[in-house]
Amino acid sequence: MLSISEEQIKKIGGVLNDTSRPLKERFRALFTLRNIRGPVAIQCIEECFQDSSVLLKHELAYCLGQMQDKNSNPILIRVLNDTAQEPMVRHEAAEALGAIGSLENVEVLERFKTDPVVEVAETCELALERIKWFQQSQGETVSENPYHSIDPAPPAELESVVKLRSVLISENESLFNRYRAMFALRNLRSKEAIEALGEGLKYGSALFKHEVAFVLGQLQDEQSVSYLIESLEDGNENEMVRHECAEALGAIASEDCVHILKKYLNDEKRVVRESCEVALDMCEYENSPEFQYANMLVSKS
Repeated sequence: MLSISEEQIKKIGGVLNDTSRPLKERFRALFTLRNIRGPVAIQCIEECFQDSSVLLKHELAYCLGQMQDKNSNPILIRVLNDTAQEPMVRHEAAEALGAIGSLENVEVLERFKTDPVVEVAETCELALERIKWFQQSQGETVSENPYHSIDPAPPAELESVVKLRSVLISENESLFNRYRAMFALRNLRSKEAIEALGEGLKYGSALFKHEVAFVLGQLQDEQSVSYLIESLEDGNENEMVRHECAEALGAIASEDCVHILKKYLNDEKRVVRESCEVALDMCEYENSPEFQYANMLVSKS
């Protein structure tokens, strides 16, 4: 494993915090810091929460959650407490606190589970359920996550697409159970499962639908493109959902995805515009010879 000096990490942090740099370069710096981990990387990410880009700030919180370092707890709690921060950013901070899963995070999550911003309240509820579930299920085997992400809920144990779809779109089920069904469908990776998830983009709150879009992006299956385009093109849809649909299309990176993303580069919503910009950079990478070669090596191993 290559060692990296503190000075080198700070240089990467300098790119992240340089507002004159293209957003795609700053995103690449952020994900590099996420992979490096450690206190210096966390400090560089913390400094960026003063940025004007909602998209970037929400991604900062997401990365801190994925790093699962308890040293990030005070940073995320400050962001959640700051009602001047945008709902998307506060929601992601709450989700990150749930991903880290520290018991000391319970008090602040309880406090904000009745937040007037519904996306924040719902996320705190989910984060609390996640912490509670893992506390009560110690030693219990969770089905393998092929994407190695830290999810807001563990996958349901059901394997029937029909039953999972029923839970996914049911307004009578708890949000936590619907999320569990969502991740179980993702892990099945079948045509029927993707169709069920695509249908889920028409049900529930903005928070729920944005997570469905995120999951479809993880699957990277062209079968979901029509569902994602429909939500991105819906000007009445919450920008939180539309932004996530754009990023999912960037992960799939087909010609149809590139075409629609270019169309919305000048969307009236900044978070959608910026998501399309970052997504097109993802498309370029996914279709690059370097990425194709790396995939070939993985498939042969």
